[in-house]
Amino acid sequence: MSEENKQEVKEKKEEATVESVESSNIQISDDVVAVIAGMAASEVPGVADMAGGFAGGISEVLSGKKNLSKGIKVDILEKSTKIDVNIIVEYGARIPEVAFEIQKRVKKSVESMTGLNVDEVNVHVQGVSTSREDKKAEKKEEKKEEVKMQEEKVEAKKVETKKVAEKKTTAKKPANKKAPVKKGTKK
Repeated sequence: MSEENKQEVKEKKEEATVESVESSNIQISDDVVAVIAGMAASEVPGVADMAGGFAGGISEVLSGKKNLSKGIKVDILEKSTKIDVNIIVEYGARIPEVAFEIQKRVKKSVESMTGLNVDEVNVHVQGVSTSREDKKAEKKEEKKEEVKMQEEKVEAKKVETKKVAEKKTTAKKPANKKAPVKKGTKK
């Protein structure tokens, strides 16, 4: 393939320009690359959340939308792309395995979707999510469900016992005999 036919990536402020032979341009924003990288990273098992700055959190609250590029910094250079990923891992996850999986998935996603060459994917672990509150709430909910099921069983048993008792009392009662009517007596 000649040098003219190869794609080139040139530096541009917050955009990557991919040029082809026909002098047509395809420009890919840093934000697009950040969203792709953020989606790929957030899908990795062991990632509790993406670690973003204060401004990212406020924008999520105000817009009501999840910031998909939260915790991602993209630097598109002349012929390479560098991506920094800031994450919070789940407690108990093996951090090196999570980080390697993020690097692999982010690189593959960005390269396949944009055609850019990703040279670096740096993973920065900013915290650990213990989610103890979630576990406590989950256990409390399970306990409530268990108590409710036991109460329903007790109530069903009461109804069954009542029906059995009613059957026994109706079986013991003698048949209703009418008192004999005396003939010939007047009132």
